[in-house]
Parts: sequence; structure tokens; C-alpha cells
Amino acid sequence: MIANYELINEIFRGFHIQRWNDRVRPMDFIEIDKHSHKMIIAYVLGKYEEMSGKNVDWELLVRNSVFEYLRRIVISDIKSPIYREIKKNKTVFKKLNEYIYQQLKPKINDEQTCEELHQYLFGNEEENITTRILNAAHIYSSFWEFQIVRTSNPNNFQNLSIESELLQEIKKYTEPPCELIGINKLISNSSINNFIDLCGQLRFQIRWAQTPRVPKTSVLGHTMLVATLVYFFTKNLNFCNRRMYNNFFCGLLHDLPEAVTRDIISPVKRSSPEFDKHISDLEKTLAEKEIFPHIEPAWIDEIKYFTQNEFENKVIINGEIKTDLTNKEITEKYNSDWYSPLDGKIVRWADHLAAYLEAWHSINNGIRSQELVSSAKNIAKQYIESDINFIDIKSLYKTYQSNFENCQ
Repeated sequence: MIANYELINEIFRGFHIQRWNDRVRPMDFIEIDKHSHKMIIAYVLGKYEEMSGKNVDWELLVRNSVFEYLRRIVISDIKSPIYREIKKNKTVFKKLNEYIYQQLKPKINDEQTCEELHQYLFGNEEENITTRILNAAHIYSSFWEFQIVRTSNPNNFQNLSIESELLQEIKKYTEPPCELIGINKLISNSSINNFIDLCGQLRFQIRWAQTPRVPKTSVLGHTMLVATLVYFFTKNLNFCNRRMYNNFFCGLLHDLPEAVTRDIISPVKRSSPEFDKHISDLEKTLAEKEIFPHIEPAWIDEIKYFTQNEFENKVIINGEIKTDLTNKEITEKYNSDWYSPLDGKIVRWADHLAAYLEAWHSINNGIRSQELVSSAKNIAKQYIESDINFIDIKSLYKTYQSNFENCQ
């Protein structure tokens, strides 16, 4: 299995990395939260380009976003302006990437993935629509953060220069030859801007809100953790491009309804089947009223595919959604872009693992409660006793459990 103990812990480190930590901040800005917001923005930008008739290599976009996230974790101490200056010196930048590769390679126990990472770090980056989308999403998500930071530092003499630099970078994508339709819509305050703001607000919602934990994790960061785990789980399969796209963005957007309902903890949701169904129905109603009006009508069915019955395996046949499928059936019968396959059960496994990691790391850091301990043990027990043939998730939980017992 590609997603091993060492790699998953590296992915989780994104919750410990502070952004804008040389400024007064009304809240912590966390690296994994920023990357999650960035990828939602990238999704929006990509969809607009597709609407204009352009081809977006989504599999490459997702892969490069995961590798860039891992790179940012390794070089977390380097401020963005310094990093941009380093990139201008090809020799120094190559040395930095060599260091990054040597740090990550031992944690990735898959030859093909290591080759892809090497190509990402050392290949000649061609300017194309995929790289433009990721670069623009990165800059715009930073600008979104800066607008909050600026209000807490109103008299900082660097505000004007930072704002000018960010706006100058954004402007590159507002006119040919790098023009992106979505960026022009965002800076013109069209309704899609409200959707980006709604998604951004998920970083303010702290999971396990009634339980002290270290680190605290937001709903937005949680979704990026889930999406990244889903990416590596899906790589264990013989996947078509649409399957990877669906699985990743389902993981990224599966908690989108919480932007209007807040994070209702699982024990409350599962307190009764009637209550769980009522919450689900309420999420659908509020999404129709408060989320979907802000996105393009052509995207609504896809967003529903990602956010409703999101933990069900499903395909689309002649316009109808078919569920009650095993992952093996999808691989053998429907592993084609034509069927738009989605492994909802993989998203569920990743969602459970993310919750387990949130509890496990807090306990491992010395902040524990009965709720954290019981939740971690219950999730682990469920998977240690399971048999998932293409993902050795049982061994993964056993590794965590052995370390869990050592920190009792």
C-alpha cells in the first residue's frame, strides 16, 4: 500500500505548519487549510476553462497538487517571497529539490509514485493550462488569507507592498496569454466569489469542538487530508482518469454542506436513524438555498454527486446513478470515464482514518480525553477486523495501534 505509516504522518504534518506567523492573526492560518482552499479554487478555475471548450488534465492537476503539498511541508520554514527568489536560481533550486526528494523518497514505498515525484521536481515545467490553474489558485488563496491578516495589522508598513505583489501576480491570469476565465470572475466579485468565501469559512470551523486537542483541525483541513489519503488509496487501483478525479474531489468536497450546517459530531448524527436522515435532508435543502445559487448551474449535478450519498460506490449509466457496487465491480465493469465511477467507500475509509489520526496525534502529543481514546479505539477496531483486499488498511491500523499503546 502506497499510503504507509511514514507517508501519512508526513501528510498530517500540514496541520502543524503555521502561515503568516510573522503577523498578528485573528486565528491560526494552517498550511493544509490553505492547500485545501487552493484546490477548491483550482476546481472552480478548471471548470470554467472546460466550459470554454479547453481541455484540463485533471489527473495531472491532482497529482501535481499532492506533490506540491508534500514539497511545502518539507520546506515549511521558507517564506514564500524567499522561495520565489530561490526558484529564480536554477542551480540552487535544483539543490533544494534534491533535498526535498531525499526527504520524501523513503516515505513513499512505490516506485512509480517516486518516479512521478522525481519528474515533478526535476522535469522541465511547461507552461500549460494545468500549471496556470494551480499557480493562479495558489496566489488567489494566499490573497484571500492576506485580506484577513491585513485587518489585524492595519498599520503595518508592508501591507501595500504585499498587496501590490499579490495583485500583480493575480493580474497575470486576467489577460492573454495566461488568461483564466475564473480569475476574472473572482476579481469582479461575481457570485462564484461567494462560493469561494463559503468554502474558506470551513477553516474557521474546528472539528471535535468540545474536546481539547493538539493540533486543532478545521473542517477545511480535514477535507484535504481525506482527499490526499483518497488519492494514494486510489493509486492502488487500476483507475481511469475520471475515477481519480471523482474520488479526489469527492474527498475534498464531501463536507461542503457543513459550510451552512456546521460540523455536527458523528455521535449526535448517529443518535437515531431518524435524526441522521433529518440532518441529511436539511443539508440538501440548505445546499439548494445557500450554496448552489452561487455556482454555475452546469456544475450542480456534479457537486451533488460529490456531496450526496458521498460514501456510496456509484457510477452513471445512461444518465442514471447506479449504487450498491463493490470496488471490485467498478474495476472490472465500470472502470471507464464513460461511467464516471466514484469509490465512495474509499472516501469513507479515508474519512474514518482522518478522524482516527486527529485523535491519535492529539493523544500522542499528550492531550487526551476519554472521547478521543474511545473514538480512536472504536475506529481502529472496525478496520483491524475488516478485510479490504486491495488496501492493507488492517496493517496500517495495527501499526498505529502499537504506537497508540506505547503512549498510554
